[in-house]
Amino acid sequence: MLSRQTADRQTRIDRLQQRVQQLQSQKPEGARAQRQQQRLLQEQSRLLQREQRTQQTDQARLQRLGPQPSAERSTAAAQAAARGRFAAHFRSNDALQARAALMARENRWAPRQAWRRGHRAAFVAWLGPVFWPYAYSDIFEYTFWPYAYDAGYWAYAYDDFVDTVFWGTDSPYSAYARYPEPGAAITDRGRERPSVSPQALRQLCGDPDKGVTAWPIASITRAVRPTPEQRALLDELKTAAAKAADVFKQSCTDTYAMTPPGRLQAMTTRISATLEAVRIVRPALEKFYKSLSDEQQARFNALGPNVGERAPQQPQQEAKSESCGEPKSSLTQLPIERIEAVVHPAGKQQQALDRLSGATREAVKELQAACPDDLPLTPVGRLEAMEKRLEAMLQAARHVQPALDEFYATLSSEQKARFNTLQQTAGP
Repeated sequence: MLSRQTADRQTRIDRLQQRVQQLQSQKPEGARAQRQQQRLLQEQSRLLQREQRTQQTDQARLQRLGPQPSAERSTAAAQAAARGRFAAHFRSNDALQARAALMARENRWAPRQAWRRGHRAAFVAWLGPVFWPYAYSDIFEYTFWPYAYDAGYWAYAYDDFVDTVFWGTDSPYSAYARYPEPGAAITDRGRERPSVSPQALRQLCGDPDKGVTAWPIASITRAVRPTPEQRALLDELKTAAAKAADVFKQSCTDTYAMTPPGRLQAMTTRISATLEAVRIVRPALEKFYKSLSDEQQARFNALGPNVGERAPQQPQQEAKSESCGEPKSSLTQLPIERIEAVVHPAGKQQQALDRLSGATREAVKELQAACPDDLPLTPVGRLEAMEKRLEAMLQAARHVQPALDEFYATLSSEQKARFNTLQQTAGP
């Protein structure tokens, strides 16, 4: 009965999402018509959020009612999920460093929150309804302060990007790659989605250039001691950063994406805005950096917070050969196998799933090609590398979206409900 109710609710959610999208696309003329459209949009959005919250409750009940996995199946699933991941290479890092990175990820700490606790920044895939909540901070502060980030930062970003399409925002599979030893016990798989205060969302979305995501302009000024001409260029860089933040904040949302196509679209929107922000800032950064003397550039390159001991960086070529170049079985084969087991596609559905499988493989190849051969030593070089990686993530999404939309459209309401909760009903 609960499964049937979940399927019916998914049908209502689909209709409400279509209605919201239609209203958002309309551009009525006149103030009265615009106010009426805004009221209708707010009403439909409230109904959608209510249905989504109820669906989350139903999904949690389905998880509690589901059969508990055996220890043997859990171990097998852990081993399968750990194979062929971008972050697999970093599982063998020092256990203490790995635990510290795990703590930062599990607590959803913003970079500076982690730094204040003596930990390196860790990739946070979702915070509430926002994909990559600290993207603005991560991109630009990694550009300035790369040693404050974990060596496997972008490897985890790639894994979480692909995982989220199939498993949802609380993936039980991406967690396996975070532990230092293969098959290590998972003691916190039942984590609920973290609550997010309105103040936190406003800080992330409304003012990405303030608070925890502020640019280190003061640190740059102290380090390089710019001349009046250079200070003018630094002011141009600050202006570009504010413009980038204004573009970036438009990608935030206050509603959860409950379906795989919706999650992928939310990620695509966020990455597109991040890429646009990078392209706005990069020319100003290059112009300022080129104006610096060799001594000033060296001081700029050395910027960074004091986060524990700066351990020697892993050779990037080694990371590329062990982590990026090998087949990504758990990112491509495992989700397709789980979908087949849970959704039971037949006929045209199976054909559409095969196309989705092929698109996923192509998407992962795009990400593999963007893995860096080495760590750029200058802020300009790191920002250029960031742009390349964001382009790869956007291209990967574009590979998958049409195939995912096609497959999802072939499913019945019951099958959609099963696919939407794949991270819960397909657990080991």
